[in-house]
Amino acid sequence: MKYSFRNDYSEGAHPKVLQALTDTNALQTCGYGLDDFCTQAAAQIRALCAAPEAAVHFLVGGTQANLVVIDALLFSYEAVIAAHTGHVNVHETGAIEATGHKVCTAPSPDGKVSVEMVEAIVASHSSEHMVHPRLVYISDTTETGTVYTKAELTALRQCCDRHGLLLYLDGARLGCALTIPGADVTLADLAALTDVFTIGGTKNGALFGEAVVLNTPCPRFRWHMKQRGAVLAKGRLLGVQFQALLENGLYFEIARHANALASRLREGIAALGYEFSSDSPSNQQFPILPNCVVQALEDLGYEFEVDHPVDPQHTCIRLVTSWATPSEAVEGFLQDLAACRAA
Repeated sequence: MKYSFRNDYSEGAHPKVLQALTDTNALQTCGYGLDDFCTQAAAQIRALCAAPEAAVHFLVGGTQANLVVIDALLFSYEAVIAAHTGHVNVHETGAIEATGHKVCTAPSPDGKVSVEMVEAIVASHSSEHMVHPRLVYISDTTETGTVYTKAELTALRQCCDRHGLLLYLDGARLGCALTIPGADVTLADLAALTDVFTIGGTKNGALFGEAVVLNTPCPRFRWHMKQRGAVLAKGRLLGVQFQALLENGLYFEIARHANALASRLREGIAALGYEFSSDSPSNQQFPILPNCVVQALEDLGYEFEVDHPVDPQHTCIRLVTSWATPSEAVEGFLQDLAACRAA
């Protein structure tokens, strides 16, 4: 294998995270996330979010966080609003529906949920004979690599307030979303504009782990976590990792690295005359390549996801960079892509 651009969790953890785990390995703590490491990491997050009243919980993975959050906040007859590309709709094996909550979707050209989409879904669910839309699910970055602006989030917040909806932001790739050039959203903005959001560690330097930041009351949230198998006995492993990631801005520094290398990929691919299916400024890029070029890259040993066929001769692939992607891998890919194009 030359290099894998398949995802941003192929590697283990950032060295500083591993060092923190090693340094604390022999210490004894209480279990279930009630240790000092989790307490201190939660305090760090509240401070960064300027949200002293927020409840912070640490879970192992993104799908687990999504299903626990949604099931904890909704009655059995209440439903989720999402883009058709939303992670809860296409990449979680029906986890949300398995909890009894329908996911109501609308087509989205850029992976984002718009006010118009929310209004349309709310209007089409108007009686007791249908599920009641109650929560708007968005992700930042989206599944297509796009990023919400503060104006878009503010508009969604206002829309949710008009209709009595909760706004939930899945931040599995939040580090990349907050560090793109020109980003105008901060953690404090998210705490002010959403009812709940997550800070993803799995895809940004942690071995595993997501932090759930609850800005709306849910007094029995840990009961929901336990019922769904989301209370980790060695919960301190999550607190240690988030402490290390949040110290001295490491979380944002390594996300900028992933974005910068993705930008270089985009620049180099565009210079060869190829187009993209998504206008992504983040660490996921979606170039459209001739099928013969895709095959040639695979034959050279590169790994990536095939996103979708564009026409009989062209395919859209997904290239993902991470905190650990070396610049040499990106430059090598661009050189090999140029050679494949010439051939």
